[in-house]
Amino acid sequence: MSLHEPNQPSQPNQPPKPPLPSSPPSPLPSPRTETLAVHPPQVRIPEGSRPLGVPLYQGHVFAFEEADTMAEAFEGGGAFLYSRLGNPTVRALEEAVTRLEGGAAGVSFASGMGAINAVLLGLVSTGGHVVAQRCLYGGTYAVLTDLAARWGVEVTYVSGDDPEEVRQALRPTTALLYLETVANPTTRVADLPALIAEARAAGVPSVVDNTFASPLLCRPLEHGADVVIHSATKYLAGHADVLGGVAVFRDAELHRRIWHYAVEQGATTDPFAAWLTLRGMQTLALRVERQCANALTLAERLATHPAVAAVRHPFLAGHPDHDTARRLLRAGGGVISFDLAGGRAAGRAFVEAVRLASLSPSLGDVKTFVMHPASTSHRQMDEATLTAAGIGPGTVRLSTGIEHVEDLWQDLAAALDQALKAA
Repeated sequence: MSLHEPNQPSQPNQPPKPPLPSSPPSPLPSPRTETLAVHPPQVRIPEGSRPLGVPLYQGHVFAFEEADTMAEAFEGGGAFLYSRLGNPTVRALEEAVTRLEGGAAGVSFASGMGAINAVLLGLVSTGGHVVAQRCLYGGTYAVLTDLAARWGVEVTYVSGDDPEEVRQALRPTTALLYLETVANPTTRVADLPALIAEARAAGVPSVVDNTFASPLLCRPLEHGADVVIHSATKYLAGHADVLGGVAVFRDAELHRRIWHYAVEQGATTDPFAAWLTLRGMQTLALRVERQCANALTLAERLATHPAVAAVRHPFLAGHPDHDTARRLLRAGGGVISFDLAGGRAAGRAFVEAVRLASLSPSLGDVKTFVMHPASTSHRQMDEATLTAAGIGPGTVRLSTGIEHVEDLWQDLAAALDQALKAA
């Protein structure tokens, strides 16, 4: 048999199939060159194969055959219309993170702050009330402070480990309970089941920022949360080349409510950013496993160094939430918070002395990052608020990458020697 012949028996009684068209019929019988340049062919994928990677739909607008179908798309149903409302590549990211978190639906955003703002502003009205964990990401704290100043939203801050404290804080006007699985930057671990149970008993939805844990370490919806937020910039994407955020919802009704607000707000994910995040997520499990192992090893060594006054990592013995972390998290995470004995001067000397690690404001990357929260991410807080949140003048946040742990320790040890000299 010739290599050019199909390896199938001939079927003379069946007419041959016509070739699959590569594009829909041209709208004009003989379009001119100028028109052909504007309307390239839309190639259709023949049956029998499929792309293994998620296709990148970078185009922002879609065309329709029927007016009713287009009208339905304006309400977010059926076909794609305009990438601010929905895009196939972005939808793939939303569904991927939703599946990882075990939710009903998700919405993707241009940044983690886009997700935080959309959820907070979509749930809270003028004069409403929020119960929030005291130690929060500085950007979240800034949004809550702005809501209080401009819209009369009252915020009650709680420790994150006392259900009775949450019960006492709840009011008839409470719009939501806001928590972080692992607090930024102190690594405090909220007792999600106990705290969320208090809010649920009062009919108050719970929102959990799960960025530090990722779905690999904790799935807050399983503990009763109604909304889970991620800065996809961090662990989900993981390679310092994407800005994005995702919110996942327990039920479709709440998703629909926030979706309507989000698309009018306009903090929409770029399809290329969604595509990069999906590519990064394929190695999420491998990266997180290595980052967690590196973090625990480094935390144990930091705890014995004379330049370090205190170390906080959820799986390190002596952490205030060690038992809670062991119960809720599959691993302790890739972030360490530690206090240098020399205070602010030692902190500055340390973050400027690292060579393998980078002085950077992000985390969850394949590379190791360090930063000084009091002067950067939490600069919005005054000294009293910083102290209440557990952030000192010499606190350093370390986000471990996937480098060899001995190379990381060599770099950190040399920087700690510089911190000792600056103290």
